[in-house]
Amino acid sequence: MIVFESAGVAAVRAGEALVAGRRLAGRLLPYGSGGERLRFDPVERRFVVPRAEPIVVTGPAEADAWGEALGRMPSGPVLVGPASVAEPVRGAYRAAAEAALRAGRAVYLLDPEGDAIPPEAGPSAVVLASWRAGRSSSAFPSLAVALAVGLRGAAVFPLIPGWTGEAETLDALADAARVGGASSLTPVLPALDGESRRDIVEARAAAEGEPAERFFELVHHGAIEERLAPLLARARAAGAAKSLAPMPPRPVGRGERRGNAAASARLEELADAPGAAEPRVAQLYAAVRWIDDSSRDLAAVAREGNFRKVFPFGEEAAGAAEAAFREDA
Repeated sequence: MIVFESAGVAAVRAGEALVAGRRLAGRLLPYGSGGERLRFDPVERRFVVPRAEPIVVTGPAEADAWGEALGRMPSGPVLVGPASVAEPVRGAYRAAAEAALRAGRAVYLLDPEGDAIPPEAGPSAVVLASWRAGRSSSAFPSLAVALAVGLRGAAVFPLIPGWTGEAETLDALADAARVGGASSLTPVLPALDGESRRDIVEARAAAEGEPAERFFELVHHGAIEERLAPLLARARAAGAAKSLAPMPPRPVGRGERRGNAAASARLEELADAPGAAEPRVAQLYAAVRWIDDSSRDLAAVAREGNFRKVFPFGEEAAGAAEAAFREDA
């Protein structure tokens, strides 16, 4: 039995994070960080394995309560979710999404349910459909929610050797994403600390209904890190074969400049490129933060020939941002 408990305040995580390579300024958690079903969290990059009798903490059903929390977050996109089967009754997910949209934010909607998406979401929101264990053909159920309301959908899944990283599985997931209407398919490398490894094994056993000794040995004692790089290339190739982008589209908030959002998206894509060196990745995400923080129309600054005078992150990043300004115009 699932127990739902009402919280008096909005549960949020303020501060930078990444989801499928896209920068987040924070996260709104309408139903807490646990879960009533087995799921993979693409922000934390770990499995959430529910307890026998999970307790789900439900946030406020009033958008104003979430708006106050949003005001304490840095500039930039936010993520809302995941939802709960109780959403039609509780309404916390929709309230959080409405608050984020009203605040002018770009919003990623993680696994919404039913009527959880406000009708005014439009280009300000993108649905992230996280992978669900079971048949590959039904791996991304939230894509149907996105399709029903006319929003762009993006599929994300954990890339795990010996499980989701098998060649046949990758092809099947790419098929499921394409058929479901996704614009992208993003493999997410799982966290590999000790607790996360235990959760991977437990999640596989729960999903498959049987223990797997060889899989246990691979996750805990095998060279799993060494296998991830070639698997990542194979997973991206499987998506590209179905005309799926490797990263989710970046939404454009009502309070954002379109050109600024396009430049941020381009730099995120450079940072997420295979083989990018860590110092370069850190600098590119710092540049994204700088653009997200700017209230100026940077495309207009570029047209005046002054962008490189104010942009402090080097010629390569400046050139990529200027190219994004031109293409967006």
